Amino acid sequence: MGIIIKSEPEITAMRQAGKIVATVLEALRLQMKPGMKTEELDVIAAREVTKLGAKPSFKGYRGFPANLCVSVNDEIVHGIPGGRVLREDDIISIDFGSIFHGFQGDAAITVGMGHISPEAQRLITTTDGALKAGIAAVRHGARVGDISAAIQHYAEERGYSVVREYTGHGIGRAMHEEPQVPNFGLPGEGPMLKKGMALAIEPMVNIGDWRTTLGDNNWTVSTSDGSLSAHFEHTIAVTNGEAEVLTAL
Repeated sequence: MGIIIKSEPEITAMRQAGKIVATVLEALRLQMKPGMKTEELDVIAAREVTKLGAKPSFKGYRGFPANLCVSVNDEIVHGIPGGRVLREDDIISIDFGSIFHGFQGDAAITVGMGHISPEAQRLITTTDGALKAGIAAVRHGARVGDISAAIQHYAEERGYSVVREYTGHGIGRAMHEEPQVPNFGLPGEGPMLKKGMALAIEPMVNIGDWRTTLGDNNWTVSTSDGSLSAHFEHTIAVTNGEAEVLTAL
């Protein structure tokens, strides 16, 4: 089980780490445009996080070579920035983490380039809604399965599938801590949530099948059927009432 955040310095550091992540993602969202290379987004993220007095979580983590993950269209997560050019109609999922005073923040957004198709926009809207449904299920005494079931129900009742091979996670001093937070499951099952726990909740939703394939670089995960995928994530803290979203501006 991940750490329980107890002291005021710990809470303050987690909040600041989350705010930094949110600020960097907003800067990226505002600067993204067709014609950019994905490696340009990596440069922006490195510059912005340094200005804010933090370090990027992903660079070098388990050998990952970049400051953030950029996943395009059928890519789900862990895309490596490089020479790929963003094009009109693309949807781009950006996942970014920061370390501030030894504590981690982690969040993701999916953004459409220019005038995207109604199908793509509906996928993005649904994935964002699935994240909100999962967060709404968080409180002291609830179970991880309550989060998982809320996400799955929200996505599947709208005709989408949720990725099962990659999950959310506990977070704190380490990027990935226990418990795992799947995007599918049954209410009332799994570890109990306790006040002070921090979780990264991150639905990954596909238009087609939920199955995935790993790319030749051993990082980039894509849909097995080539369908579009979207990804949203927030770091939250468990309270007695509604969850506190740490990665919101």
